[in-house]
Amino acid sequence: MIRADRPAAAGRLYLLAWSLLLVALAATGVVLLALFSVAMVLTAIWIGLPIAVMLTPLIRSLADTCRRVLGQFLDEGPIPSPYSPLPQGTFPARIRAVFTDPGTWRDMAWLLFNGTVGAMVAGLPAVLVGHAVYQTLYATVLWRFVPDLYGLPVQNQTEAFVALVPAVVELALFWRTTPALLRLYARMSRWLLAPTEKARLHARVEHLATSRADTIDAQASEVRRIERDLHDGAQARLVALGMSLGMAEELLSQDPDTARRLLAEAREATRQALDELRDLVRGIHPPVLVERGLDGAVRALAVSQQLPIDVDIDLPGRAPDPVESAAYFAVVEVLTNAVKHSGADRAWVRITHVRGRLMVLVGDDGRGGAAESGGSGLRGIRRRLDSFDGTMNIVSPTGGPTIVTMELPCALSSPKTWPSSATG
Repeated sequence: MIRADRPAAAGRLYLLAWSLLLVALAATGVVLLALFSVAMVLTAIWIGLPIAVMLTPLIRSLADTCRRVLGQFLDEGPIPSPYSPLPQGTFPARIRAVFTDPGTWRDMAWLLFNGTVGAMVAGLPAVLVGHAVYQTLYATVLWRFVPDLYGLPVQNQTEAFVALVPAVVELALFWRTTPALLRLYARMSRWLLAPTEKARLHARVEHLATSRADTIDAQASEVRRIERDLHDGAQARLVALGMSLGMAEELLSQDPDTARRLLAEAREATRQALDELRDLVRGIHPPVLVERGLDGAVRALAVSQQLPIDVDIDLPGRAPDPVESAAYFAVVEVLTNAVKHSGADRAWVRITHVRGRLMVLVGDDGRGGAAESGGSGLRGIRRRLDSFDGTMNIVSPTGGPTIVTMELPCALSSPKTWPSSATG
């Protein structure tokens, strides 16, 4: 969206620069459209097919550039890309993917539109300024060398100043109409550049299928982890406990001292097994999350960390249990990364609910450089959020700060339905 805080004069110069850039992009598109058309003609002798396939990434790159640029003139931001990914297999597969993708042909229609109507609309501000500058130069200097203004003789400076009238009108038109013209251009381009409803639905189905598969894999991995922890931890201790109790039972009448020692060991094994079971349950769904909700659980987590953490939570109700659990463990993972790897002096957590989405922001003032490719933790967060149709965005430049923004669609329950210790 066009920034409203920019000074008026600087803002118009900024828009003029974008007008010129959009015209240049339109001219580039005309060249690419001409080359693609030639390639299509040459498909009759097959040589055009590889040329068309090689031109497709250039055309898509140009269209994606315009999608990003036009986002500042649209309330909804950048236009999403509609393309299906090109396969990495055989060349015939790539040809088939290019020519069966509706986005390819919509791009061709956009290139034609952008090189004609779009270029005129986007270039009109530059035309107005350019002609106004010419009129001004004519009124002050050029009339001496070209004593003819659109068929009217110009014999002196006074008559030449008449040319300033249309110059002022054109500058006024430029000043008043440029924002509206560029927004009009952006809306017209969005009609062809944005994915169709069918394409959006197809992409949505693919995303849900992928996230569902990731969720199933993650759940299977979690079940295997629980089984392993139970087998190697609590189960082993309970087996040892049973053996100790059996031996103590046999020695109770013959060697009471040894029996008492075995019973003491059994009592200690029982305590350790209970601790391990509590840790296992806490890893599945922390009791504090059940009792106090996401607000209380995150605040308790912040107190237990070695890093000073500012917590700001504004939730008028409670999210569903699975959403609370996903958000909580995501916060745990990000804060754990901050403590272990960032070298931060402080961190912060902001949680709120806006327009049907749980918004979670976790940041730290560490060295930055966090990326999903750096480890499985952040990828695990994304997989966890994907199962709820959530999103995650990471901003972590070198030198910091690191800011992780997560969104989860959900509805909040009424505060009256919260579990409360005060009612017990």
